[in-house]
Amino acid sequence: MLYFVATPIGNLKDITFRAIETLKEVDVIACEDTRHSITLLNHYDIKKPLISYHKFNEREACQKIVELLNQNKSVAVITDAGMPVISDPGNVLVKTLMENGLEYTVVPGASAFTSALVLSGVNSERFCFIGFLPDKKTQREELLLSFKDTPATLIFYSAPHDVKKDVETLYSVLGNRPAVAVKEITKLHEKVERFKLKDGYPFEPKGEYVLLVEYVKTDENKDLTEKELIEKYIASGVDKKEALKKVAKERGISKSELYKYTIEEGK
Repeated sequence: MLYFVATPIGNLKDITFRAIETLKEVDVIACEDTRHSITLLNHYDIKKPLISYHKFNEREACQKIVELLNQNKSVAVITDAGMPVISDPGNVLVKTLMENGLEYTVVPGASAFTSALVLSGVNSERFCFIGFLPDKKTQREELLLSFKDTPATLIFYSAPHDVKKDVETLYSVLGNRPAVAVKEITKLHEKVERFKLKDGYPFEPKGEYVLLVEYVKTDENKDLTEKELIEKYIASGVDKKEALKKVAKERGISKSELYKYTIEEGK
C-alpha cells in the first residue's frame, strides 16, 4: 500500500496520530526534500529508509516507488509541508499507480489554503483553489481570465519574491477587489494582512503566502440609461412587461416611472 501523508505546515505538533503511526510502520518514506523532512522525522523518532521524490525527478521516482510496491513494500509519500499532490509532487504518481492497478490511500491533515481561508475572514461559502501562478506573463493572464467571472473566492499560493508581482497581475486581470494575504500559518509570525488589489501588496514580503481574492460582481449595465437598459432587455428577447420589471428592480424604482420610455417609442 502507498500512503499520501499530510505533514505540518509550520508547527510540528500539527500532525495526526495516524500520520505518525503510518510513518513508523511503512518500509520506505519518499520525501520532497529529505534534508527538510528529517527534522520532522527525528522529532517523532521515526527511523526509516528515505528516498527523494520531487518535481525534478518525479517520473524516475515513480518507477522506483512502483518497484517497491511490487516487492510488497509499503511506502509513505510526504512533502515539505501540507498535503502531497496539492501544489506539490504527487499527481504523476497517482496516475502511475492507477495505471498499474496499485493500491493507495490518503492520511489527511494540515493544508495551508484551508487554514488561510479560515483565518482570512473572506466569504468561504464558495471558493476556488488555483495554487501558484505560472511564471510567464501571458500564461498567468490567460489562467486568471478563465477564473475572472467565477462567483467564488479565489485562492493562490505565492512565494515571498513573487507576491508583489502576483498581486499586480491579479489587479491587472481581475480589477480592484478586496484581498487578503495570510503568511507563516501556525508559525511564530503568523499574520493576516488585508488590502485592495489596486494598492498592490503594501507590506514588506517575508514568509510563504496564501493570497485570497474576494469575488466582486461587476454591473455591466451601470453606464446605461434606464431607457437604454429597457431596450437592451427587449432586444434580447424579453417582453416589455418583464423588461420593465427587471429594470425597476435593478434601479430601485417603480415600474410606473419607466412606462414613459416604452410609450414614447411606441413599444
